[in-house]
Amino acid sequence: MSDQKLHKTKGIVLRTVKYGETSLIVTSFTELLGIQSYLINGVRTSTKKGNGKANLFQPAAILDLVVYHNELRNLQRVKEFRWGYLYQHIFSDIKKNAVALYMVELLTKCLKQPEPNEELFHFAEDAFLHLDESNEAMAANFPLFFALHLASFFGFMIDDRYSEKNCFLDLQEGTFVAERPLHPNFLEDKQAEITSELLRVRQPEELEQLKLNHDFRRNLLYAYENYYAFHIQEFGTMKTLPVLKEILN
Repeated sequence: MSDQKLHKTKGIVLRTVKYGETSLIVTSFTELLGIQSYLINGVRTSTKKGNGKANLFQPAAILDLVVYHNELRNLQRVKEFRWGYLYQHIFSDIKKNAVALYMVELLTKCLKQPEPNEELFHFAEDAFLHLDESNEAMAANFPLFFALHLASFFGFMIDDRYSEKNCFLDLQEGTFVAERPLHPNFLEDKQAEITSELLRVRQPEELEQLKLNHDFRRNLLYAYENYYAFHIQEFGTMKTLPVLKEILN
C-alpha cells in the first residue's frame, strides 16, 4: 500500500507564499482533507504561460485539485490544478476583493486543525460565489453576515433571543440578555437589533434590505472581531479590517 494516495478535491486558496525561484507554497481549505499546505512547482516562471498559472493561487480562488496526500507530511504535493470557478468580479473589483480577503482571513484564523468539514467548505464556497454575484448593497453588508454565520461551524454562534426585553447583546456570553452586562463588551440599541436581523438572514440576497451607514457597519465589524477574540484562542486582530473599513461605503 502506497503512503501517498491521490485525491480529487475542491480547494479554496487561503494563503500563498513564494518558495525558491519558481515555486509557491499554497495553504488551501479543501473539501475532502480540510486545511492543507501544498508545494506548487514551476508556476512563477517568467513566461506568459507561467504567470497565468500563478494567478490561480490568489487568495479566495476556488480550484479543482488532484492532490497527493501523505498523513505524515506537513507539505503535500499537487498533481493537477485548474479553476473550479472563474470569478467575474472578486479579483477585479476593489470592494469585493477587500470583502473576500476579510473572509479568507477570518476562515484562516478559525481553521486550526486539518480535519475535513465539508459542510463548512460548502458554506464558504457558496458565500464566495454569492459575493462575486452581489450588488453593491449586498457586498457592503456581506462581511457582517459572513462573520455571524461562520461562528456556527465552530460552536459559538450568537443565540438570537433578541426582543424588546432582551435588548443587550453580551459578546462574552454570545447571547441577548435583559440586563446591561457589568463588563463593557456588549451591544445595545440599533447595534443589537441589526445583529439579530443579520442572524435571521438565510439568503445573502436579503442583505440588500439592510440600509446601514459606513460608521455603523464599521463599528459592528469591530464588535464582531472582539466576539471572535473571546471565543477563538490566539485570535489576535484582523489585518484586513482597517482596509475593509476604508473601502466600504
